[in-house]
Amino acid sequence: MSLLLSGQTAIVTGAATGIGEAIAIRLAGSGATIAIVDLDLFDAERVARAIGGGTFAIRADVTRSAEVKQVVETVLARTGRIDILVNDAGIAGRAAPIWEQTDDDWHRNIAVNLTAPFYFCREVIPHMRNRGYGRIVNIASIAGKEGNPRMVAYSASKAGVIGLTKSLGKEVATDGICVNAVSPAVVRTRILDQLT
Repeated sequence: MSLLLSGQTAIVTGAATGIGEAIAIRLAGSGATIAIVDLDLFDAERVARAIGGGTFAIRADVTRSAEVKQVVETVLARTGRIDILVNDAGIAGRAAPIWEQTDDDWHRNIAVNLTAPFYFCREVIPHMRNRGYGRIVNIASIAGKEGNPRMVAYSASKAGVIGLTKSLGKEVATDGICVNAVSPAVVRTRILDQLT
């Protein structure tokens, strides 16, 4: 397994901690070069140093399309290719019933959990199509399938990730690109610190 991804480059968003960090470690263990993309550059660099090899950190606000575009350009300039994209960056948001949720609560969840994967997919797909190869994994949530009370925005954003994944997967199925979503249940990571 250690040579399975040898020579490939992966972008993993939200990889400074939690599930994203574990994914980055696993992909690197299979031989891939990893771009650790996170708003928290300090922890992203910590993970990159711990993994070693060609792994590197990039600070970016994944909710800003210009920054996402810059990430993709930086990775291509540094490695010459993007084989794998893992959209893991996410937030739980404030746990409260819908009548207590603010516009900002809703918009922040949608921006981080749904719009950011859209931006990244849109940026990497042309490169992957030109090469006739790509693997995209979007981290959704069981909340996107079942709905969690007091987490309307989070649940809706993750349902959107599932819909984005299904639609995009069909668009690029004949281009050598596989698009999948993973829907974990509750995992003890820092995202739980946001909840009561």
